[in-house]
Amino acid sequence: MAQSAERPDLPLLSATAGVHRGRILIVDDGDAVRDIIRIFLEKEGFQVCGEAADGVEAIEKAKSLKPDLVVLDLAMPGMNGVEAASVLTGVMPGIPIVVLTMYEEFLGSSLASANGIKAVVSKTDALSKLVACVKSLLPSSAIAQSTQVPNTARGRAE
Repeated sequence: MAQSAERPDLPLLSATAGVHRGRILIVDDGDAVRDIIRIFLEKEGFQVCGEAADGVEAIEKAKSLKPDLVVLDLAMPGMNGVEAASVLTGVMPGIPIVVLTMYEEFLGSSLASANGIKAVVSKTDALSKLVACVKSLLPSSAIAQSTQVPNTARGRAE
């Protein structure tokens, strides 16, 4: 552990010590929904590395940003969440994908698992359920090693 220059007998403490970190990509066609999810996850100590408004943009952002986890809407224009999850697991094997949707009853567990989806959370549930799910799926190394990215570097869909 690094030591303080002024007090070599004291270790340096990180400002983010004990904070849950993990690089998360948020994908939802609703700007306001993405904002709410981002604000809540950041408040809980996670790092949102980027945002996308559809499945095609999600794949592009995931390839360039290399997130530790993807929160993905199910119903989006163009490429839906199931299609995007299938492509994402092909190009980034092992990446945890959490589907956050209003239509969880239409996504069977076999369809979800066949497309690399690790969890499905209803948008009607409290966001604390999403946080618990993210914490359970992120590897502890991703949580410990991740650092904060300035708002201007997020790669956010405007």
